[in-house]
Amino acid sequence: MTAIDTPWTEAAALDEVPEDDVVGVTVGGRDVALYSVEGEVFATDNLCTHGNARLCDGFLEGHEIECPLHQGRFDVRDGSALCAPLTQGLRTYPVRIEQGLVYLQLA
Repeated sequence: MTAIDTPWTEAAALDEVPEDDVVGVTVGGRDVALYSVEGEVFATDNLCTHGNARLCDGFLEGHEIECPLHQGRFDVRDGSALCAPLTQGLRTYPVRIEQGLVYLQLA
């Protein structure tokens, strides 16, 4: 299945993702973090790749989410690991906003 064929799955209402904040949601059986930064919504896996802490419990500053366990930081736009102790980035998901709802492409 190509990205064009991959369905979009409803994740949350847009008003459930406050500006400059992160929330955890379960979408299609996956634990996902949704971030609202500068009017855009981003989505990544919700578990840190280093310590298995939930990123929705972390600290969002700009486009960087800090893991609450070991203070590693990821860029929410592309999932890249920004500092030690992280060595592996996060999976990210395409996001679409329609009629006040946040949709993700999970495949």
